[in-house]
Amino acid sequence: MISYCTNVHPAEDVDGIVAQLERYALPVRERLGDDKLGVGLWLSAPVARGLAGDPQARKAFRSELDARGLSVYTLNAFPYGGFHDEVVKHAVYRPEWTHSDRAAYTIDCVTVLSDLLAEDAAYGSISTLPLAWREPWTDHDDHSAAVAFEQVVRAIRATGDRPIRLAVEPEPGCVLDTVADALGWLSGRVDPEYVGLCLDTCHLAVSFADPAETLKAIAESDVDVVKVQASAALHVEKPAEAREALAAFAEPRYLHQVRELSGGAVHKADDLPEAWTELPGEGPWRVHFHMPLHQAPAAPLATTTDVLRAVAAGLPGEPHIEVETYTWSVLPDAGDLVGGIAAELEWAKANLVKEGVSA
Repeated sequence: MISYCTNVHPAEDVDGIVAQLERYALPVRERLGDDKLGVGLWLSAPVARGLAGDPQARKAFRSELDARGLSVYTLNAFPYGGFHDEVVKHAVYRPEWTHSDRAAYTIDCVTVLSDLLAEDAAYGSISTLPLAWREPWTDHDDHSAAVAFEQVVRAIRATGDRPIRLAVEPEPGCVLDTVADALGWLSGRVDPEYVGLCLDTCHLAVSFADPAETLKAIAESDVDVVKVQASAALHVEKPAEAREALAAFAEPRYLHQVRELSGGAVHKADDLPEAWTELPGEGPWRVHFHMPLHQAPAAPLATTTDVLRAVAAGLPGEPHIEVETYTWSVLPDAGDLVGGIAAELEWAKANLVKEGVSA
């Protein structure tokens, strides 16, 4: 099942979430002509806490989802809250996995997902941040994070018959910057039955990692791909010729890490405005700006849907696929959101679903 992530909608209480689902998810399902639509729910920490503590509230919320033909297979527990604040930037990485609030939030999400999980789901997944922003980080922090993951695994084991799996999502600039970093940290440190990888294909593309080599490394590890966030980065072959076009994407809400491949190395800048002074400008750039899957921007800009297609073609098993274009509100020319989400899901079904596998 392919879902779309509801972190695109600015709602941080249950009533607001239901209203956004009514306004957007239901019309998307109807436009696609589907009996069921997968939604990857984002629940802020206060919402998750309230639902986790109230079985009747979970039952009522499940009824609201069922009434609209919406199915839940996965939660996005990366943003803790305030994901649509005027300025988010580095705040999205807090609290870190060293802070007790992060484990508590994730355990609340486990409780909620156990009751919302679609009847036909083989498992439920919860994606989470790659420990923290890269600094400060110490060996003691490593130990603290591993202990926190053990707490979450104990909570998962107590949920019942159908497994829930935590999916760690590497992101440029974080402690687990790349898939290789995530494999190195997870392997031997967590229980692979319950903790695996969330492979965000925008992040993978930004890192300039080779998709085939990445999938090979995953296959040779003891870490599973639990969830794929189907996403595309902004690609610029010649940044010097695209300065004006890129300026429209240098918006103040989210962090847009930039990587340049030149001189046989990957050069790094933590945000798009800084890239002009911190990068050589001699090779192609990839920008952490989640772009709509179904449409290419005007030249000289492009997207990395080729990376997404390569990953989908080589993935073992049937991990959850979640279309995660949370940036609609900050796109230079967003257009109709219902139409955009529906078009992305149609693109994903046409390009990412293997033959014989239900979308």
